[in-house]
Amino acid sequence: MTSLPWLDQKDLWFPDPEQALDDPDGLLAIGGDLSTERLILAYQSGIFPWFSDDQPILWWSPNPRCVLFPSEIHIARSLRRTLNSQYFTITADRAFSRVIRLCAHTRAEGTWITEDMIASYSKLHRQGIAHSIEAWNPNGELVGGMYGVALGRCFFGESMFSLETNASRVLMVHLARQLEAWDYAIMDCQVESGHLLRMGARTIPRRHFLSILRESVGQPPGDNRWNIDWQWPGPDGPKQARTEG
Repeated sequence: MTSLPWLDQKDLWFPDPEQALDDPDGLLAIGGDLSTERLILAYQSGIFPWFSDDQPILWWSPNPRCVLFPSEIHIARSLRRTLNSQYFTITADRAFSRVIRLCAHTRAEGTWITEDMIASYSKLHRQGIAHSIEAWNPNGELVGGMYGVALGRCFFGESMFSLETNASRVLMVHLARQLEAWDYAIMDCQVESGHLLRMGARTIPRRHFLSILRESVGQPPGDNRWNIDWQWPGPDGPKQARTEG
């Protein structure tokens, strides 16, 4: 492996993301800390932490980057039926601690959401920078959730979980439509997955992703109260929604 820069906790900086390794894809730097200031700088720079308990802090900026442009959310016919039923209630910032811990504990393949990560992102949440989106069933049970970081007109999704069929997909539709209403430029999905691609996410070159951040991360969004006000408009659905069988 090519030698990687070690970050000192006293120096707040990151190398140019374009210097990230090709193998493993996007690994950029090691060390540093998970302070609020460093995490904000990382997201502003197109970088995110991802590591396990037995590893030092690893910082990544993969190429290509998986993103979702809010207006491109993909609503399949099967999902439309669930939306029409209005089975799930979608909220924001109602249960951040529960969401991040469920994201950590419901992943069969293990988790990178360590106790240090939970503490750091909880601090970001208290500062109004990290947010959770929740899906509740009719019994008032939390059955889906996502958390991430909002800076300017960019939302950086970190992790999600789903305990009932379609909970996370309904949550994604509501979040994308709300971000679109707030004039957000992009939802960062970091690394592609089949689930995200089916929802309308796509990969773009890292250089393109970084250019979007430069234009959008410093801009104040429109109405950014982090309430999910957008509602599915009924059986006909929104005219602009893209659907397929």
